[in-house]
Amino acid sequence: MLFRNWHLIPKGVAPLFALCVAAVAAPQDRITGPVDVRQTEPIRGSVHRMAQAQFDRGAVEPEFPMNHMVLFVKPSAAQQTELNRLLADQQNPSSTQFRRWLSPEEFGNRFGLTAGDHSRVVAWLHGAGFTVEESARARNWIMFSGSAGQVQQALHTAIHRYEVNGEKHFANSSDAQAPAALAGLVGGFEGLHDFQPKPLPTTVRPGYNSGSTHYLAPADYATIYDIGPLHSAGIDGTGVNIGIIGFTTLILSDIQMFRSKYGLPASVPKTVLAGANPGLITGADLEEADLDIEWSGAVAPGATIYYYYSTNPVTAISAAVNANLVNIISMSFGAAELDDAALAYQPIFQQANAQGISLFAATGDYGAADYPDSPSFSRFGPAVSWPATYPEVTAVGGTQFNEGTGTYWAATNSTTDFSSALSYIPEIAWSGGGGGASAIFSKPGWQAGPGVPQDQARDIPDLSMDASCHDGFVIVYEGSALNGICGTSASSPAMAGVAALLNHSLVSSGQLTQPGLGNLNPQLYRLAQAAPTGFHDITSGGNTVTCTQGSPGCASGTFGYQAGPGYLWPRESVRLT
Repeated sequence: MLFRNWHLIPKGVAPLFALCVAAVAAPQDRITGPVDVRQTEPIRGSVHRMAQAQFDRGAVEPEFPMNHMVLFVKPSAAQQTELNRLLADQQNPSSTQFRRWLSPEEFGNRFGLTAGDHSRVVAWLHGAGFTVEESARARNWIMFSGSAGQVQQALHTAIHRYEVNGEKHFANSSDAQAPAALAGLVGGFEGLHDFQPKPLPTTVRPGYNSGSTHYLAPADYATIYDIGPLHSAGIDGTGVNIGIIGFTTLILSDIQMFRSKYGLPASVPKTVLAGANPGLITGADLEEADLDIEWSGAVAPGATIYYYYSTNPVTAISAAVNANLVNIISMSFGAAELDDAALAYQPIFQQANAQGISLFAATGDYGAADYPDSPSFSRFGPAVSWPATYPEVTAVGGTQFNEGTGTYWAATNSTTDFSSALSYIPEIAWSGGGGGASAIFSKPGWQAGPGVPQDQARDIPDLSMDASCHDGFVIVYEGSALNGICGTSASSPAMAGVAALLNHSLVSSGQLTQPGLGNLNPQLYRLAQAAPTGFHDITSGGNTVTCTQGSPGCASGTFGYQAGPGYLWPRESVRLT
């Protein structure tokens, strides 16, 4: 199975907004009888994969605090059918709903709980002794806090301690349960465990031009990916808001120093705490936050950046969608797709698209396998990364520059912006770039074109950009400008910056009245078929990994995918002309 990476051309992508609104019937109450806490049903899939007996260290004490838990609501079958139709129409230029985005309240009135059902769910949580902290504007999630004892009494699952690879965690030991009267609308819970996806940037020590090694400054990226002419024409992301999801508080001086050092206009991100405060966590968490904010801003220096942070990324994403202040969200973290209740969270990602928010996520840096928490990550078979696997998300993979015998770098760096790149550099698939077929999501109707696998599965990535350690991204971290980062952690925020430029361009040309493109994937796949010469075809490289003989998918000691001509893995990187 093969895929490929994409280059996006921001011309002729979007006609004018359609202004018609379809009449929609109000949803009916779904709770039709009394909420009897003695009659319960399990919420399947609510146990994390690593909450295994071999890692179990016993139950926590009853008073163990369980803060910022979230109950997610799933739409009814009728609501889901209507929502699927709306999301398709919002991306169909022939529809009256094309780019007719909803507010959170409008979304809730169509796809959330009725006010009556919402009150009944809140009453059940209060009756169980929980403190209800916040409800979504769309009435599709409720945040609450309590203790492990209350969780066991109300949700009929014990909270245990676990130790995995030397790390201590807590998690529910069995599927949570809900009253039978509510089970049909409870999609799942978040916050019953603290196994969270992790940012995994790789740090290198740049010297800019150093022998055959080069490190990317913002001006290099602008040269390689044809962004410079857009900046010169005044297209810099002004008026567009980018949301970055993070796991730590910031050192704002890092961002300020980066922008000053590389000639970018001064700008400070707007920070928003969502749920529990993680505090300042140096290492990978802060490196990732610096990378994402600095490089989305390097590509789109005029954009306003919002930084939503928490101990829990789902809580941060939900908060960003609920606030509805950003046009784009970038997520540079991941976990194996089957590790968590991905389907429980999908309505939040669909809500984001319905509100006009474009979502981007890194596909991961473990090639065709995505189990970094295992000593031998390939022993569990091929896997793709969550949240990149969602059809509502543009999955951004990784390429590697392949200079060969060509001259693509100046002998020395600029003394003003530290750049040295001379032109676009040919790319190959990066060996670490995550990609493959989803084990959860079926192939969306828009994922079609020459070379797209006929596997009935959602395949990722959707596009790719440079991510290899062959040429690391320079960042400022803890006051030092001598850190470079590589991995798809870098390609996702860079692509978010590209999307900001696209929004700005379309608004400036009158093709949009305000920023907001929603799910870019349907348009990207249409462009790949309508304008194939607008894409760099990456035909070599692959993401093959070694694997434990006899493990799933491991017949010969390796598995993975190779690039080839046409629409094949790993999809081209972005090109702006």
